[in-house]
Amino acid sequence: MTFASRVRLLCLTSALTVFAATGATIFPVLPAFALSDIKDITPPTADKAAPDPAEPGIDEEGEELLPEDASPAIPDPDPLIKPADQQDTAAPEPDAAPAEIIYDIEKAPEPVRRMRQLIIDAATSGDIARLRPLMNPGPDQTQVQLEGSDKDPIDTLKSLSGDPEGMEILAILLDILSTGFVHVDKGTPDEAYVWPYFTGKQLGQLTPVEKVELLRIVTAGDVAEMQEYGNYNFFRAGITPDGRWKFFTAGD
Repeated sequence: MTFASRVRLLCLTSALTVFAATGATIFPVLPAFALSDIKDITPPTADKAAPDPAEPGIDEEGEELLPEDASPAIPDPDPLIKPADQQDTAAPEPDAAPAEIIYDIEKAPEPVRRMRQLIIDAATSGDIARLRPLMNPGPDQTQVQLEGSDKDPIDTLKSLSGDPEGMEILAILLDILSTGFVHVDKGTPDEAYVWPYFTGKQLGQLTPVEKVELLRIVTAGDVAEMQEYGNYNFFRAGITPDGRWKFFTAGD
């Protein structure tokens, strides 16, 4: 008998003695095995219980089945989202294209060319009073400020000038009429040929060349102030297609 067998017999004898002394029920004792006798036995892995295909409401994949006459639940629509048939389909209107800049005075009607030259001749003389007969005195006289006024237009121009004789205004008028121009409000009562062309273009869209032209009329400080509003707001002159000097004003 090997040493290991004698040890197992001794343990078994001791256990029987203890059970007999205590009056405990003795169960059959399985034979002991040496460590070398134990095989590498892996307990069988229980297969995942497959759902019973016959079970109502469950398919073979374990997914819940819906009755034939039932359809998937649809969540309540978001009250902040309009149904497709109520969506606003109108596309936002694009920004208006800038007016065409015209440098060739010959492209303007003859009455417009004539009035522009008369204004230039009067301003070049240095006598602001020579503008008076060109301003169409009467109910349709040339507008020289944004709001209507019964004040004499020449007196108004002098009050806007940095000198009492209105020389600065005459210089501004000449600078403006030397730039390109735009044809605005075509086919309406407000139709006019307007100088300078900056009135028809956003300042943010000016090219470097156009910025230089603007600085021939106003200072860099004036341009910085205009950029806050995005529009040219210095003096402008307008002549109607039939040759009437319509306005010479400043502002938006």
